[in-house]
Amino acid sequence: MVKKLMITTALSGLMMGAAFAQAIDNRPIDTPAAKAPAVTTPAPAASAGSSPQFVNTQQPDQWLASKFKGTDVIGADNEKIGDVSDILFDKAGKIEAFIVSVGGFLGMGSKDVAMAPAAFEVVKGDASKNEADKLKVAMSKDQLKQAANFEPYTPPRSTTGMGGAGTRPVTRPQ
Repeated sequence: MVKKLMITTALSGLMMGAAFAQAIDNRPIDTPAAKAPAVTTPAPAASAGSSPQFVNTQQPDQWLASKFKGTDVIGADNEKIGDVSDILFDKAGKIEAFIVSVGGFLGMGSKDVAMAPAAFEVVKGDASKNEADKLKVAMSKDQLKQAANFEPYTPPRSTTGMGGAGTRPVTRPQ
């Protein structure tokens, strides 16, 4: 629980820092240049002292992690089978897997399953019903319940050298 709070806090801080660092785009809305993506061109590997590259606006085909968490996941039969509970990414920022919470009721009794992004298809939500986009997988709820449980990494605990779990205190006769 504490680990999830720490991760959520760290991701929120990163997103807030990026939001504060964004430049304001003052181009008129009806010009062709205003409709072009507001992404700065990537530069070769940044060297010490070079300026960072910024992304000024979110594009329609991009999702924010804060909005992505909780996205409904539907199965092959178009029925809800879970929702995105977390995102696993590497140190370079590449998304390795979406963590899907499957089964349970109100968060109790559910299990987490990690699946590569290629396993999902984005399904547009019904705008007339004010539905959000969903993710679809070619599996059923039962198949996901049978999948291996995702276990987040837990670093080894350091010891003080004062004995381990298998030691018993020495009792001396008096």
